[in-house]
Amino acid sequence: MAHYDLIIIGSGPSGRSAAIQAGKLKRKVLVIDRKDRLGGVSVHTGTIPSKTLRETVLNLSGWRERSFYGRSYRVKQEISADDLKGRLHQTLDHEVDVLEHQFNRNHVETLNGTAHFIDANTVEVETEAGETTTITADKFLIATGTKTYRPDYMPFNGTTIVDSDEFLEMDHLPRSLIVVGAGVIGVEYASMFAALDINVTLIEPRDSFLDFIDKGIISDFTHQIKENGVDLRLGSSIEKVEDAGEHVEVALDNGRHVRAEMLLFAAGRMGATDKLNPKAAGLETDHRGRLDVDRKSYQTSVKHIYATGDVIGHPSLASTSGQQGRVAACHALDTPTLGESAWFPYGIYSVPEISTCGMSEEEMQEREIPYEVGEARFRETSRGHIMGLEHGMLKMLVSLKTRRVLGVQIVGEGATELIHIAQAVLNLKGTVDYFVQNTFNYPTLAEAYKIAGLDAFNRMPIPEEFKAPDKKK
Repeated sequence: MAHYDLIIIGSGPSGRSAAIQAGKLKRKVLVIDRKDRLGGVSVHTGTIPSKTLRETVLNLSGWRERSFYGRSYRVKQEISADDLKGRLHQTLDHEVDVLEHQFNRNHVETLNGTAHFIDANTVEVETEAGETTTITADKFLIATGTKTYRPDYMPFNGTTIVDSDEFLEMDHLPRSLIVVGAGVIGVEYASMFAALDINVTLIEPRDSFLDFIDKGIISDFTHQIKENGVDLRLGSSIEKVEDAGEHVEVALDNGRHVRAEMLLFAAGRMGATDKLNPKAAGLETDHRGRLDVDRKSYQTSVKHIYATGDVIGHPSLASTSGQQGRVAACHALDTPTLGESAWFPYGIYSVPEISTCGMSEEEMQEREIPYEVGEARFRETSRGHIMGLEHGMLKMLVSLKTRRVLGVQIVGEGATELIHIAQAVLNLKGTVDYFVQNTFNYPTLAEAYKIAGLDAFNRMPIPEEFKAPDKKK
């Protein structure tokens, strides 16, 4: 029976990061993945595919140039599902190749199969051929990620009524699309397919969506996606979904009906722990199959078993999952390391993009922190003019007491790249004065930081050292 210092179940961002870290520490490490290709949900059905699809949509549709050449402008007049998937498969092949090379370079062993615990120190792995292998380890890391939530009332058929995994395998582009669930996945797909001039209806049973984002940013975003053609139905619960062959019919509880050629169900995901047999290791999961951990070490209730990534819930980001994997591996292998920064960026790759770091205005109010707001519109920047941007904004929240920047929210082109300036300033406890003092490349969208900084600076009380002398004295 083979024995390892660390066994990692799952090869997504957190499993990958943990494995490479363990390899660099020269420990004997094994990664088990049920798929025959490494990378997990992030590479094959989640982060990388959806972002690749978005970039392909924006390029082939000519979306970024339409403010100059008109709404009818397209780089390719007839865009097919094969056009979208061609670039997707190239990207995925490259991702897998890089990951395999990283594992080989760091002497990380891999095993393809489905793992389940026999006891707290032993797992059994069953391959697709039906063979079983029993393996033991000193420490374990569960990084199995999530799977799509498929409720019984939804008549999935794999073609016209699909989940987010099946959606990537479509054989043709529908003329109309219903997206159920205005979470991150639903919003991303709804907005990107609207950019292809497909009629999109986005249904959300709650009266609001993306509630963790600043309401001012969501208001601006809502205006933009509606203008782009997304029919947003908030507060609309589904009573019935009918597979009518050539179309899908959805009846809502408010008496309205929606019809489309395809329906994408994107309302939630479940922790992929059902085949893991966690109870045999002394672990309990919540109603969504997720594991509870100590957020500093990522230890579960069974101290030599760790869990990271989407399987532990919020924030469920590929970026944070990678950090969690590194920290967990170091803790498991008794190696001191730098912890995680207090503030991390959150990115939503919709059309337009949204990205935030730090507090929202609502959170500032809940904490009763006196604050000022600085705003900048991308159309106010020269780079915005050059790019033809009609929308997009950056919002900066500044403490009146300390002058520290406590939150930045961005909606618009390049938001997920621009946010890292805010991340650096927040984690270094910088003030609004930084943006007033420093020069930004011209012309750039990053100038929006200076505009927002000056906007807040000019609204705030003047510091004593900058007050003009009283001439009367």
